[in-house]
Amino acid sequence: MTTPGSAHVPVLLDEVLAWLDPRPGQVLVDGTLGGGGHARALAERVGPEGRIVGLDRDPAAIERATETLAGTPTTLVHSDFRDLPEVLAQLDVSGVDGVLLDLGLSSDQLEDPERGFSFSTEGPLDLRFDPTRGEPAWRLVNRLDEKRLAQLIHEFGEERYSRRIARAVVRRRREKPIRTAAELAELVRRCVPRSPSARRLDPATRTFQALRIAVNHELESLDAALARVPDCLTPGGRFAVISFHSLEDRRVKEAFRDDARLEVLTRKPVRPRSEEVQNNPRARSPKLRVAQR
Repeated sequence: MTTPGSAHVPVLLDEVLAWLDPRPGQVLVDGTLGGGGHARALAERVGPEGRIVGLDRDPAAIERATETLAGTPTTLVHSDFRDLPEVLAQLDVSGVDGVLLDLGLSSDQLEDPERGFSFSTEGPLDLRFDPTRGEPAWRLVNRLDEKRLAQLIHEFGEERYSRRIARAVVRRRREKPIRTAAELAELVRRCVPRSPSARRLDPATRTFQALRIAVNHELESLDAALARVPDCLTPGGRFAVISFHSLEDRRVKEAFRDDARLEVLTRKPVRPRSEEVQNNPRARSPKLRVAQR
C-alpha cells in the first residue's frame, strides 16, 4: 500500500494488522506516521467510530498526511513519540487500545535531496527528522574531534572501521568542510573494504546510521517511549515496535521482557515474508515485536 502523495511502502503491514488486531471503535496510535500507510490501514479497521492518533517528528510527513488521510478518523500531531502521554492528555484521551512505532526511515525522507538521508544526494548532510530543531549532521561531522567522532560511529553504527573513518574525515575537513551526503559517503567508501558477503550494503550505511541516531537522539527517544507508552495502554492494549538494526531491537526485546506491566506476545521477532522482500527491497531487515498490557 503506497499512500497517495507518498512514495513510502509500509513494511510488515499484514503482520501489524494481525498482531494489533484493530477493531471498530478502538483508539490506536501510529507514533511514526511516515507515509501514512500503516495509519490508513488501521483507520480502515477502526472505522468512523474509532480514532487513530498519528504522530511524527517530521513536519513534512504531517503536511503530506493532512491531505492523504483526509476523510479518515485520524488526528495528526507534530511530536516525538516519547511525548505520547502529553499528546494524549492534550487530546483528552485517557487510554488507547494499541500503539505502533515503525523506527525505519520513510522513502519520502530518502528521496528528498535536501535532507541528506540518501548517500547520493548533493544536498546538505542534514539527517534531522525535524529540520527546524537541533544540529544538522554536517555541523556535527565538522565539529567533533577525531576521538569523539570515532566513538560515535562505533557506538551508534557498530562500525569496525570507525577510527579509520574519523581520521579521514578530520584530514578532509582541514582542506574544506564536509557539507553533502555524497561527499561523506564517498569518503567513507574509501575507508571501508567492501565485503563480498555484504554486496547489498553500501559501506557508508553504518556511518550514516550513527550520525542520524546522534542528531535525532533516537535511542534516547526510544528508551523514553519504551518506559512511558505502557501506561498509555488500556488493559489488553498492544504495543508493537518495528526495529531495523540491533541497537533498536535489543532495547525493545529487553524492555518488553523486563517490564512487569507487559506480557510479551512475540517470543521471536516477526520477520517479513519472502514475497514482501522481493517486492520491497527496503523490507529486508525489519523485526516486529509485540507486547500486551
